[in-house]
Amino acid sequence: MLIYCLLVTFYRSLGKRSIENVVFKFLYYMIKYVFEAMRMNEINIEQMEYLFLRRKRSSAVSERQKNLLFKAAQRHWEEEFVGKEANIRKVDCRIYKAILYQLEIRQIFLDTSLSLKKLSDLLETNQTYLSNVVNKYFGCNLKELVNGYRVEYAKELLSFGRCALNDLPRSCGFASKSAFYSAFSKVAGVSPLSYQSRERRKRELQVINELRY
Repeated sequence: MLIYCLLVTFYRSLGKRSIENVVFKFLYYMIKYVFEAMRMNEINIEQMEYLFLRRKRSSAVSERQKNLLFKAAQRHWEEEFVGKEANIRKVDCRIYKAILYQLEIRQIFLDTSLSLKKLSDLLETNQTYLSNVVNKYFGCNLKELVNGYRVEYAKELLSFGRCALNDLPRSCGFASKSAFYSAFSKVAGVSPLSYQSRERRKRELQVINELRY
């Protein structure tokens, strides 16, 4: 469909430009588009393999990612909460960074059975401490926080067509389709299908606009 739209636009906008120039531009941007899709595919496959195969991530790259995230989280913590929030405990900051690590790096949100108890056991803290940190510093409950990450992940998959719509709920960590559609509409403001169509049109227009100049 994308190729068809591009070709139609090319023929309509040929004007005085030579066919060779238009064809060259067409091939250039199509190759660029394909390589971008391949790159996203590799990233998503690596992330999914890590989650579902439970392989240990002990490489220097992963440790570097963890250290970078912890530093960024510490800066954000000091800028947003230190001196502004009452009754801040040291353990709160440790739990806050640990939550971000599990969500951002390990992508624990893809686990359909994730619960308050399971995450608290993983972080080696109790459920009350964990719940308080999420409510106080993330401004929502754990379910809303996790579903936000799941929806963002779903939006990435939809944007690049890396997953069939029927398989999307479980691929993003939702236990049911109804929970997925409800959370997606709440976060994104549109249905998954509408979001996918909108993103596809954006990409097509972007490529077409680049080809015109």
